[in-house]
Amino acid sequence: QVTLIESGGGVMQAGGSLRLSCAASGGTFSMYTMGWFRQAPGKERELVAVIIWSAGSTYLADSVKGRFTISRDNAKNTVYLQMNSLKLEDTAVYYCAAALMRGWPTVATMRGYDYWGQGTQVTVSS
Repeated sequence: QVTLIESGGGVMQAGGSLRLSCAASGGTFSMYTMGWFRQAPGKERELVAVIIWSAGSTYLADSVKGRFTISRDNAKNTVYLQMNSLKLEDTAVYYCAAALMRGWPTVATMRGYDYWGQGTQVTVSS
């Protein structure tokens, strides 16, 4: 029902910035809590950021707090992840996900989401 298309991934030197975008089609975008997850080689997929559908409140993992920002533009059916001061440890496949009218703590875990994007590679080099 909902298709999520990601863009903006690539290679960036440590200290640089990237902005990931995830465009949604189908459904009513404003009714979906949107999340960003990432999975590095050999590691479990982890929650990076969440923006709640109703109030727009956000959550950031401690590992990215102060460096990353999640935002959304409901008119464009798009959620963004602005990544600044990139570190080598940020290298991962980044996934966006959508959860229909769900809040915290349901959206703190992968199983709280209804739809997933294909993933986009972010590589941070030294």
